[in-house]
Amino acid sequence: MHGTLHEYSEEEDELSKVYDHVLMQRLIRYLKPYQLEVIMIMLVTVLATATRLATPYLIKIAIDNHIRPRQLDGLKNIIGILVGLVILEFFFAYIETFRLEMLGKKITYDLRNQVFSHLQKLGIGFFDRTPVGRLMTRVMGDITRLNELYAYGIITVFANLLTVFGIIGVMLQINWQLALATFVVFPIIFGITTVYQIYSRRAFRDQRKFLAQINSFLQESLSGMTTIQLFTREQRNFRQFDRRNQEYFGASIRAIFYFSVFFPMIEVTAALATSVVIWYGCGQIIQNTLTFGALIAFLQYAQRLFWPIRELSEKYTIFQNAMASSERVFDLLDTQPKIVDSPKLGSRTKVQIAQPESVDPTTPGAIKFRHVWFAYNPDDYVLRDISFEIKAGEKVAIVGATGAGKTSIINLLCRFYEVNRGEILIDGQDIRTLQMEVLRRQIGLIQQDIFLFSGNIENNISLKNPQISAQQVTSVAKEVHLDHFVSQMPDQYQTEVKEGGSGLSVGQKQLVAFARALAHDPAILILDEATSSVDTETEQLIQDALARLMRDRTTIAIAHRLSTIQNADKILVMHRGQLQEAGTHNELLRQRGLYYRLYQLQYKDQDVA
Repeated sequence: MHGTLHEYSEEEDELSKVYDHVLMQRLIRYLKPYQLEVIMIMLVTVLATATRLATPYLIKIAIDNHIRPRQLDGLKNIIGILVGLVILEFFFAYIETFRLEMLGKKITYDLRNQVFSHLQKLGIGFFDRTPVGRLMTRVMGDITRLNELYAYGIITVFANLLTVFGIIGVMLQINWQLALATFVVFPIIFGITTVYQIYSRRAFRDQRKFLAQINSFLQESLSGMTTIQLFTREQRNFRQFDRRNQEYFGASIRAIFYFSVFFPMIEVTAALATSVVIWYGCGQIIQNTLTFGALIAFLQYAQRLFWPIRELSEKYTIFQNAMASSERVFDLLDTQPKIVDSPKLGSRTKVQIAQPESVDPTTPGAIKFRHVWFAYNPDDYVLRDISFEIKAGEKVAIVGATGAGKTSIINLLCRFYEVNRGEILIDGQDIRTLQMEVLRRQIGLIQQDIFLFSGNIENNISLKNPQISAQQVTSVAKEVHLDHFVSQMPDQYQTEVKEGGSGLSVGQKQLVAFARALAHDPAILILDEATSSVDTETEQLIQDALARLMRDRTTIAIAHRLSTIQNADKILVMHRGQLQEAGTHNELLRQRGLYYRLYQLQYKDQDVA
């Protein structure tokens, strides 16, 4: 079961305890592979800043040395230099913007690949308790936010700070008294920014949390649309979606409100600084302590001083979004898989037979459970002291009521979960001493709900394994009678398969799954209630295909219909997490135990021997 939204909300709130500087250190590490590019961008940024700082100073020289004294000699040269600086500023700005965008795209490309790769390493238990919509939000939405950080955040903050300190230095050099008078507005800016930081961070975090909840609910609703419409839950579902949408809307409105208040206040502060420059500067001109050109330059520098400050304010919005998103992305990356290969395994590619007990060394696929205990939740054991042995090539069925532990046995054998106590051996070797890739290559699992990928039939059989040729795909399809259906399709094995296998019947999807298992040639075949009720003709094809698939393989079949497993070499009867009975169909009936009662319930109208 997926985690509840209440649990999810609590977990999201816990993420707010991560410190910003820790997150920023981790984010900066992703710049390391692109050090040369970052150095080049910073160099261009320094040159662009120099051109921006030079322009007002040249205007001061033009006014004080040429226009006011009416000495036009050399004015043309200054105008030419100004035009050249404008062209250079455009050129540097173009390079800076283009390279920053490229850098952001490259890093988020790397980061998205890292997250997807990490997701594939996490155990099935993680996906059982984590909504898919939440993961979609992190892989796509949150990482897109981080793109903005790299493209418009980290390095451009350096550029803005360089511009601010450069302008402050020039202003102090021209007239330090007027410069200090201008800087009186800085405490006001600092106070506004601090208040904005506190409230906007909270709003942006809520935005991400509620968006993840919307995505999760939307994914669940779309997947269960048949059930929603069948039980006429459309209005109730809409109300639930509307509630989540309102929460997201409210958080967005709060973020917009803080943003809308913050920037006009910065503009008002900039206007106040300009007024101070004019008032104090005009007084100095009257006292002949400041030239008219210096006042004009000061006004331009004051305006240019607040450009990067305004941009820093915008960057702060980007930083707030990025912090909220990076909390979630790094929380996902910090989730460690509970089941991993031992580093001592090396590069083993085959199951090694290690002095097994009563195992035929010529045929792989022998299975042994030794005193296995397992619990999904601590101390709530769903399997208790399970011990049994399956010889290589045997056909074994597992039966029992719902919740008896049948599927848990399969999950442990595939190592989707780890045993709490005891051990599981394949060909005499503990599965924990095998690489998971090696282990799972030996197992073919066919479940009741067949999962097909979007693509075509051929790719769904081969799973794009380069070692499985198109000829092999055709061969195994004929072996399991899938070719009977595919040959009638216009594009045959290139026929498009839509998401979830829609467009194919239940029987056709089962035959595709059989062909897939046969193509990958596992030593152990697991059938988790893999046969369903279909028309008579298709059922005969499926049963024959199943017989061919089971040939020369160790087979474990989980079944509720006892008629499908009567010919099994051995039947294991599970009851409340314990192995209650074991034997052939006739042996178990003669014992008149649990299996006998299950058989009576299914065939009460028939004479039971």
